Amino acid sequence: MKIFKIMVKVIVYYLLIINIISFLIYGIDKWKAQHNRWRVPEWFLIFLALIGGSVGALCGMYILRHKTQHVKFYILVPLILILQVIGFIYLFWLPSQMS
Repeated sequence: MKIFKIMVKVIVYYLLIINIISFLIYGIDKWKAQHNRWRVPEWFLIFLALIGGSVGALCGMYILRHKTQHVKFYILVPLILILQVIGFIYLFWLPSQMS
């Protein structure tokens, strides 16, 4: 049980950090777009959502109003978030209900 608590704590810290990074990268890309600078590749922005930064990506999209007109972003990022939430429920909540 102690290992499980440590694992959950590590995952929570990881998710917090990756979502902050994701939000910041969306902000940097928005700034670069406004200043005609080299841009962050779209695949990397989607990748950040895939590795756990989907909340930060979604916040970056709607708070910063960035990439909200691109179909691949307004469909994929919320879909990734939904799948991640389902995965976390399956991994963490369901096993505790079965014991």
